[in-house]
Amino acid sequence: MTEEKRNVALYSVIKFKIIELIKSGKYKANDQLPTESEFCEQYHVSRTTVRLALQQLELEGYIKRIQGKGTFVSAAKIQAPIPHKITSFAEQMKGLRSESKVLELVVIPADQSIAELLQINENDPVNKLVRIRYAEDEPLQYHTSYIPWKIAPALVQEECTGSLFALLRSKYNIRIERGTEWIEPILTDETISEHLLINVGAPVFLSESITYDDQGGVVEYAQIITRGDRTKFIVEQQYST
Repeated sequence: MTEEKRNVALYSVIKFKIIELIKSGKYKANDQLPTESEFCEQYHVSRTTVRLALQQLELEGYIKRIQGKGTFVSAAKIQAPIPHKITSFAEQMKGLRSESKVLELVVIPADQSIAELLQINENDPVNKLVRIRYAEDEPLQYHTSYIPWKIAPALVQEECTGSLFALLRSKYNIRIERGTEWIEPILTDETISEHLLINVGAPVFLSESITYDDQGGVVEYAQIITRGDRTKFIVEQQYST
């Protein structure tokens, strides 16, 4: 076996050994892990092998590295159900402490792609709302909403920290009926990484959705970027005979 193949095989073994220690409670959330040198001595492997194992564990969200301090066990991933009905962020967090902070609320002209998604004319005014959503004081989502200005004029930034759909119903009498959502994995750029406090190029989930009111009109087009290291999605299914 070549040295390269040996390192690949060993790093996987070391990775799963560390995962077992985390799952067993030997290493708990926020515990500092041994150094690379200490892992080398413990498992009798090279620094390259340990480094590969730790890199993979970081990508999968089991650990986090803090420059100048060391490597620590991450908190357990937030289990986010993919709901069959439209729910608020707070409901999706299942009792975890959650909040939203508004980064931007501006009125922009719709470009061709946004106009098509919102079923409006190009250059029609659109509310663009950008928020960061937090779970247990940790940034989890970068959420951008596009809402036709004609159905929701005079949105106020201070009103948009809670449920957007609840606000649209109470202020504009808009009743949400249904939505379509699609999800794909992507890698972060500098802007998203800065706001979500993760490395550039980290894996995240991009969720795009279109929401309709009870008259069939488009209420919102949204892009939601969710940290992949802190989230796993759950789908409940029933067997049909």
